[in-house]
Amino acid sequence: MTATLTPDQLDLEAARLYDTAAWQQIVTNWQCTASEPTPQAATEATQTPTDSVPGDWRNLLSVPVDQLITDAVRSIPALPPTERALPGRIGAILPDRLHTWRRIGQADIRPSTHLAYARQVLETWGWMNEPYKLRNGRGARCICGGLLTAHRLGYGSADTMNTAGAWLLTELRAQGWTDLIGSWNRAPGRTATDALSLIDATIRRASHAGQ
Repeated sequence: MTATLTPDQLDLEAARLYDTAAWQQIVTNWQCTASEPTPQAATEATQTPTDSVPGDWRNLLSVPVDQLITDAVRSIPALPPTERALPGRIGAILPDRLHTWRRIGQADIRPSTHLAYARQVLETWGWMNEPYKLRNGRGARCICGGLLTAHRLGYGSADTMNTAGAWLLTELRAQGWTDLIGSWNRAPGRTATDALSLIDATIRRASHAGQ
């Protein structure tokens, strides 16, 4: 005879299904930072365009026009996550693998936009910092869990998700944190506001780099 599970027991079973070794392996691999744009060499920055003439306004620039255009494009902020609403509370507690169908037909996005969707997941479904877990039985996620959930919901490819994780680690390094994302997430005294602020700072950093 099959036992009837209570809602709380069902939540716990969903969490156990989610926290598989495969998911943990993915998060463990997020140990590399992203490559930020580097300044051009001084000789290139001060080089006079070959097609300029004496008195040309381009001679007044410290960098080539093409570089200015590239920097301007990179500074465009990530698109806000307004395309599709998140599933409801039932969707929050389901194992993320059951959302895979939502990826069908979805185009890839920039890492900064993926981060914005991950932020929406944490803000809507909740943030948590239970040790060594990506989510709890109520559907709240840690930061890494938010990235994985955004990917499962169709917001960005696996490569985009991994790049977003690298940008998070880059931002943490800039803030002086030398350990991994999960360690930061579960540090004593960490709050949801801290987590959202970290993602916001990472979005700005990745957007500035054109990602």
